[in-house]
Amino acid sequence: MENKLKVQIWSDIMCPFCYIGKRRIEEALSLFEHKNAVEIEWKSYQLDPSFVASKEDNMVTHLADKYGKGIDWAQGMLDNMTQNAKTAGLDFHFEKAVLANSFDAHRLLHLAKKHSLSDELEELLFKAYLTEGKDINDKGTLKELGISVGLNPKSIDEVLSTDAFSDDVKKDISTAQEIGVQGVPFFVFDNKYAVSGAQPATAFLETLEKVWQEGKFDSKVKLINTTQGDSCGIDGCD
Repeated sequence: MENKLKVQIWSDIMCPFCYIGKRRIEEALSLFEHKNAVEIEWKSYQLDPSFVASKEDNMVTHLADKYGKGIDWAQGMLDNMTQNAKTAGLDFHFEKAVLANSFDAHRLLHLAKKHSLSDELEELLFKAYLTEGKDINDKGTLKELGISVGLNPKSIDEVLSTDAFSDDVKKDISTAQEIGVQGVPFFVFDNKYAVSGAQPATAFLETLEKVWQEGKFDSKVKLINTTQGDSCGIDGCD
């Protein structure tokens, strides 16, 4: 196979299942014989592009208000998500989470992509939001995270003080709509097969092996393995 097997992942920093999905695709890759020939490309997606948070917002009340449910129901949902994350080796702390719009974070991720650092930054952004309780809409926080993965401070400032990469983020979201993405994480394997949700690592591994063995790639995406995966959509996380 002359070209790398490309896996495109549509994801939002605000999506807990996207972090879990990242761990599971990583587990699958660790078991894949041809892992060194796989290229991961992160794609932007926003669960709620218009979201504006207030200082009084927290995850429990936000979920309760969004679904018209009680506080106990919302807390139970978050507790279940936290336990789910533990199966992927992740430690979620929703009680610390600072609700924020992820648009600027996605713009910074496109800068990181230019320097082949998007996977590293994606990891730190997920950790910052879901584990450490950092504000991923705060420019100081974004700059700190960008520097920590090796981005140039001046380049970060230029991005965060302008609308740089805004069109790139919107293009990713538009492409997602065109191929029928209704929730994230959403994985496309060499434009041939798509897997929706944070599937078990075995499902990702099977897809990697299937694509590799077939060797020839179609331009039309076929959706497979959609029944077991967990994902987040505009109406919430399932």
